[in-house]
Amino acid sequence: MTTGFLLGKFLPPHFGHMYLIEQAALQCDHLTVLVCSIAREPIPGKLRHQWMRELFPQHDVLHCTDENPQYPHEHPDFWAFWMRSIRRFVPAGPDLVFSSEDYGDELAERLGARHVCIDQARTIMPVSGTAVRADPRAVWELIPPQVQDYYRDC
Repeated sequence: MTTGFLLGKFLPPHFGHMYLIEQAALQCDHLTVLVCSIAREPIPGKLRHQWMRELFPQHDVLHCTDENPQYPHEHPDFWAFWMRSIRRFVPAGPDLVFSSEDYGDELAERLGARHVCIDQARTIMPVSGTAVRADPRAVWELIPPQVQDYYRDC
């Protein structure tokens, strides 16, 4: 059985995230999705985790609330923090790490996995969490109904 892993803030979830997960699922037998959140983020992590579980009930969608540094330059032990956090949720493996980000190669290497990069240039799904937060109406058709409801109610 081939195992896959990916993580993200999903701040908020959008069709780019959904495309990444759908493509990852095609390449492995078991997929773990780790929703990572910290207290100071603008959309509560608990809500993002709920959305992701609703969108992907067929996968293991877990929630990490560790207050880890968000970028390697923020702390010299950046990777040690993250490896401890990840290993609490994924104690062994995975075979494959999926991402659309620069950190994918390093993360996969540290986990002893192969990195599979999907749509890093955002050409298939031209959307980002930053774009959604800045102007959700501008990318309305690229966000799922749960997220549309959130922004409709704000």
